[in-house]
Amino acid sequence: MDQSKITVRYAKAFFDLAKEQQQLGILQQDINVISSLIKESADFRQFLESPVIKTSVKLKLLNSIFGGKINKASLNFLHLVTNNKRESHLLGICRNILSLYRHEQGIKTAVLTSAVVLNPDIIDNIKKQLEQEFDAQVDLLEKIDPRLIGGFILRIDDQQLDASLSNQLQKVKEKLLQSDIH
Repeated sequence: MDQSKITVRYAKAFFDLAKEQQQLGILQQDINVISSLIKESADFRQFLESPVIKTSVKLKLLNSIFGGKINKASLNFLHLVTNNKRESHLLGICRNILSLYRHEQGIKTAVLTSAVVLNPDIIDNIKKQLEQEFDAQVDLLEKIDPRLIGGFILRIDDQQLDASLSNQLQKVKEKLLQSDIH
C-alpha cells in the first residue's frame, strides 16, 4: 500500500476527531512533541520501525516516554498506530496532521533559503512583511545553502522569489551565451 495513503488516512481520522472534540491546539502541541522525538532520536526511530520488537514492548515504551506529557487521546492514537503495525509511518502521519492543522488555522509556511545565517532582525522583518502581504500567520523556516553565494530564495505556497546571487549570475551567463558577440 502507498505510504502517503496510509499517512493521510490516519492523519485525517485523528485530526477530525480532535476537531470534533475542540482539541486542535492540544493536538498540535502533542504532535510537535512526538514528531520532534522521532526526528531527533535515531534510536527511537529504529525502535519504532523494528519488526523484531514486540508490539507490547513498544506500547510500554510509548507509555513511559509520553505518559503524562501528551493528552490521553494522543497516547491512545499512538497505541492504535502501533497495534496496527503502522508505527514506521508515524513521522509521515505527524507531518500530515500538522499540515491539516496549519490549513485549518490559516497558517502559511514559508521557506527562506540563504547562503549564510541571517540576522534575527532581518528574519523578523521578512516574517512581518509576509504576514501583512498574505494577511495570515506565517511560519518561517530557515535553510542555509552556500551554493546561493549571496541573496536568498523565498518559497511560500506555490510562489517562489529567487533573489540569489547564483540565479542572477546564471541569468547573466544565459544572456551572454545568447548574444551575437564572438
